[in-house]
Amino acid sequence: MLVWQALRERYGDDIVTGIADVAELFTLSASGRLDETTQLRLTAMAAQSSPSEVIDALIERSLPSGGTFTAPPLAAVVSRLARLDAGVIFDPACGSASLLLTVAPGPNVRVVGQEVNETFARLATARAALANLEFSIVVGDSLQADGWPELRADLVVCDPPVGSTAWGRENLMLDPRWEFGVPTKAEVELAWLQHCYAHLAPGGTAIVAMPPSVAYRRPGRRIRAELVRRGVLTQVTALPPGLATAHSQPVHLWSVVRPGQTSGPVASVRFCDLSDVDPMGSLLPDEHHVAEVPLVDLLDEDVDLTPTRYTKSTQLDWTAQYSAARKAALDQLSQVARELPSLTAGPGSLEGSSLRVSDLSRAGLVVIHDGTVTSNSDQLDTAFLRGFLHSSTNVSRATSGSGSFRADIRGARIPQMSIDEQRRYAVTFQALDRAEERLREITLTSLDMIARAREGLASGTLRPEA
Repeated sequence: MLVWQALRERYGDDIVTGIADVAELFTLSASGRLDETTQLRLTAMAAQSSPSEVIDALIERSLPSGGTFTAPPLAAVVSRLARLDAGVIFDPACGSASLLLTVAPGPNVRVVGQEVNETFARLATARAALANLEFSIVVGDSLQADGWPELRADLVVCDPPVGSTAWGRENLMLDPRWEFGVPTKAEVELAWLQHCYAHLAPGGTAIVAMPPSVAYRRPGRRIRAELVRRGVLTQVTALPPGLATAHSQPVHLWSVVRPGQTSGPVASVRFCDLSDVDPMGSLLPDEHHVAEVPLVDLLDEDVDLTPTRYTKSTQLDWTAQYSAARKAALDQLSQVARELPSLTAGPGSLEGSSLRVSDLSRAGLVVIHDGTVTSNSDQLDTAFLRGFLHSSTNVSRATSGSGSFRADIRGARIPQMSIDEQRRYAVTFQALDRAEERLREITLTSLDMIARAREGLASGTLRPEA
């Protein structure tokens, strides 16, 4: 695909900016940094299908390397659980608006979002315009700077960022959104869930994608107990692995409802285990995959809300699932070992013949955007540039004495090398990036696998080999 190759060459790892520029080409006739040939190709592609389909294809192409978009299969599953024909739909971590576009079917729906990344917000705005949706978006951190404090929506959907401990808990201890308890620093997912619930109108529903570990981690059990006790948690649905782009572990969808005039608290929670069901199929699991559990039966010491604990899964299924997860983790580790580049001793220092990024920018050889740099010359390789920007020396140059990181990277220094040698470094840096990303993914997958193995051993569904 010539257009994709041109975008990768122009934008490098900052492909989201490239896709946003393409979307604005269709909506605002703004070309951004797109060259004339690429613009003509994009226009021809849109004429053969539609601008929205072109954008969707580019997003799908970026999924294997990005890990930042909501994957279409996950969005499709959410849309089957809740759609809205009229009213307000809100996503407080909307990214490129994939969830919003999937669950908002008609013109009587007002779509509202918030997104911390300005480039994703640009892309979301353009995609909503192409879909002829009434769309309002605020750029900012939803947890630390709620852009819609008065908004009450009929439906809230969210595929929030997971695993972060720097979500501002210290400054939000007294925040009224924590209706079910103040989340610990490690329980950011329960902060997102309560943020979504706080924005529900009476009778409204929120569906939030969660890592499986949120259902059983001990630090979150008091909040889980309160959600159950108050009768607002209605369903927990376990989905198969591979539906999230940021990791390969399974995904749970938690559904919560704010009681209204015609509906009070629920008396039971529905657990649905679709972990071995085709997510694009009928989504009508048989009786072995569904359980209606009274609230009182959930309020034990653990308040474990894992669907497989209550559905009729067999011991053989647990054994197969653990064996498959273990094999996948070992295969990933082997792949990392194969991908790690071989390195030899270097000259000891490259500082002697280096140039500042600011000098390269003034000469028009690079473009600085969103805290990163892109080559604007056939004598500079973008991956080479960005690899050296991540060195500890250059990172320290972009850090003030107080320890706060500055987005301006103009003080960084790049060694002078021939384009052929740059490309050798670029290939190596890219291999290290892939290995780092794969190791992050392995960490998430393996930690959840180990926790499940411990639970299986303790409950008797698994046992050590002889």
